[in-house]
Amino acid sequence: MNVNPDFSLKAVIDTQAVSWEASPVPGISRKPLDRIGDEVARASTIVRYEANSVFTSHAHGAGEEILVLEGVFADENGIYPAGTYLRNPPGSHHAPFSNEGCTLFVKLRQFHPEDLATIRINTKTADWYPGMVPGLSVMPLHEFDGVGCALVRWAPNTIFNPHVHPGGEEILVLEGIFHDEHGSYCSGTWIRSPRYSRHAPFTKSEGALIFVKTGHLDC
Repeated sequence: MNVNPDFSLKAVIDTQAVSWEASPVPGISRKPLDRIGDEVARASTIVRYEANSVFTSHAHGAGEEILVLEGVFADENGIYPAGTYLRNPPGSHHAPFSNEGCTLFVKLRQFHPEDLATIRINTKTADWYPGMVPGLSVMPLHEFDGVGCALVRWAPNTIFNPHVHPGGEEILVLEGIFHDEHGSYCSGTWIRSPRYSRHAPFTKSEGALIFVKTGHLDC
């Protein structure tokens, strides 16, 4: 299965407008954003667990990255409410489930093989830091070998400098409306911009909260 497999092309998906697809596991559905492969795949996906859903125990040969968007996600290692950021490194394994139901943003098989840190961050309580321009606040989540991800909060009417992303950029809009000269992106929109793409982002009166990942689209 291939979904948006050409990383040299920009991809934009309003995930709120996309229908859920059944997964091989009852009670778990998904919205593929990009994917190269079948059930073992490099993939970025919105995943929904219905209440009392259980996924089969499995290993992550090339790592798994999760942002809990809604509800409460869990596995044998812990309970992760909405706002939790998780990294399960290459070689890790778990048996996930959700008693209450949850929605996740999941990225599979996109780790450097030496990136072996297990990370759990409650973004509801973690610290924010001033961004590069007034009105911007940043919560760093992870950095390894030139690949970084963060939450970025944009106050209303914030303007960022025009800039280039040599290693590409991926954004999931979590709140508000994010803008650049190419378009306007409401909450739930996923944007993947290729290597050396350029833009000048800004917000209007709504402001925005976005998940950002950069430097990972070298292949």
